[in-house]
Amino acid sequence: MKKLLLYWGPVLIWMGMIFYSSSQPYNDQDIKPMLLDTVELGWVSIYFSELTFNYAGEVVSVNRLGEAGYIEFFIRKGAHVTVYLILAIFIYRAIRITIKTRKPILFYSWLLTSIYAASDEFHQGFTVQRSPHVEDVMLDSAGAILGVILAHQLIYKKPENRSSHNALQKKIDLGNVKKYH
Repeated sequence: MKKLLLYWGPVLIWMGMIFYSSSQPYNDQDIKPMLLDTVELGWVSIYFSELTFNYAGEVVSVNRLGEAGYIEFFIRKGAHVTVYLILAIFIYRAIRITIKTRKPILFYSWLLTSIYAASDEFHQGFTVQRSPHVEDVMLDSAGAILGVILAHQLIYKKPENRSSHNALQKKIDLGNVKKYH
């Protein structure tokens, strides 16, 4: 039971933080005033005034959103990727430790994270000043893919033979030193 709580606890806590955050009205999370007070944003118009695109049926441009709103858009979308990247790492870790099979871990970790992302967007549809967007679920799922790959490659993939690799590297380094002296 301790093992289950140790590995699934962070997953549930992180999900709770996401749920709480998506329960907040937009006005409670608006960072434009802080950006305007702390960052010189004139460069945004200079470099990005011509860049216009659509996201979730809305035009995204400096002219439409203002400099602070434009930067906030990218911060918020980057947060989607980052938050679900972290959730995917927690889920991958929990599945890897508590379930003994290795084959579907990558897929199941991504799938569980993406399902939670979709349910969170659905939940936002009931929150004042918030709206669900399929595009946000796509960003969340992209973050989940990155998180699962990071967890698998950096945290849990065992090196082939670290000691023989280190010994080989020392021989290469010593060989180079001898050549030049």
